[in-house]
Amino acid sequence: PMIGEKHYERYLPYQLTLFFFIFFCNILGLIPFFPAGANVTGNLAVTATLAIITFLITNLSGNKHYWIDIFNTPGVPARLKIFPLMPVVELVGVFTKPIVLMIRLFANMTAGHIVILGFVVIIFIISNTLSMGVGAGVSVISVVFSVFISVLECLVAYIQAFVFTMLSALYIGMAVHEPHHAEA
Repeated sequence: PMIGEKHYERYLPYQLTLFFFIFFCNILGLIPFFPAGANVTGNLAVTATLAIITFLITNLSGNKHYWIDIFNTPGVPARLKIFPLMPVVELVGVFTKPIVLMIRLFANMTAGHIVILGFVVIIFIISNTLSMGVGAGVSVISVVFSVFISVLECLVAYIQAFVFTMLSALYIGMAVHEPHHAEA
């Protein structure tokens, strides 16, 4: 629905590929053993590539109304169009959308791994600082919290794939959407 009934079939293969690629990479990154275990979407190069592809599809698919609305924003009073503040803001928005996509996916997928690493490190810090007995007691609590965060990361893996795909569809939909306002 974000792309529109007229255009969704054209972008559906990309959207499905994007969703399942991000989702499976996120799930594989949760497996702590060698063949999997690589946090692919926790790498800025991967998330930047996905964001650049969305940026290119959005801007190359943009119709003339999309570009006219960027440089001549509708609904803005004429006195504000003398000093070209709104076109600058809109143009900056074109470039910040993929940056936001990239950083959101990267940060959310890296954050869970860092939190789990923090819980594991607490065990060793407490064991070395206080005693092995206190470290053993802390390790039980730390493992329980680590398992909870791992389960939460499974949910985050789905949500982040969905959000990245949904925002990509929204950006593409804004570029290909036909306006409803009357032309003068």
